[in-house]
Order: sequence, then C-alpha cells, then structure tokens
Amino acid sequence: MTNKYQLLAQTEEGFLKNLNDWNEEIALEIAEANAIEITDAHWEIIKFIRNYYLQYQHLPNARVFVKAVRHTFGEEIGNSRYLHRLFPEGPLKFSCKIAGIPKPPTCL
Repeated sequence: MTNKYQLLAQTEEGFLKNLNDWNEEIALEIAEANAIEITDAHWEIIKFIRNYYLQYQHLPNARVFVKAVRHTFGEEIGNSRYLHRLFPEGPLKFSCKIAGIPKPPTCL
C-alpha cells in the first residue's frame, strides 16, 4: 500500500505545504509517521485546530491554544496535561502537523 503522505510536498519537518492536500487518510499517515496512534480524543483536537486555522487564518501560541480548547471542550480536555498525554512531543505542534496546517511560528 502506497503511503500518499510521502508523495506530498512537505517542509523539512514534515508539515504539508499545501493545505488542500489534507484529508483524514493523510492525517492517519502523518500520525503513524510520528508514532501517534489516533483515537477519537485526538480527532477532537485535530479537527478543532484545523477549523481554528481555517476560520482565523493564523495559529495561536500554546497558551492561547489550551485556552481555546478549554473554551470549546471544557476544563477536563482544555488543560496542558490532557493535551500532552495525546501529543507528548508537543500538543500544538503535532496537532497542527497531523491537521495538515502550517507549523505554528512559536514552536521550535
């Protein structure tokens, strides 16, 4: 089975260069390439950050990201500990990467 993600234009860090190349199948391939097993909890955050970017045309910093998640999903989900359990290497960076949107400027 061909990995379509590998065929798409990417940055050096594996972020998609074209927002329109993204779909859920590609998201799963990006997650797999980053050793993340996607659950429904991941999808909530991935779809949230993708919609946020499409609506506002910019990405929040990590603090604003957590606050926005809290505002949408409540305290149980909108906190750093929960988000780090889903994306241990960086919730904002990896949710954006899997969501097919640009790397947040505040992420290393």
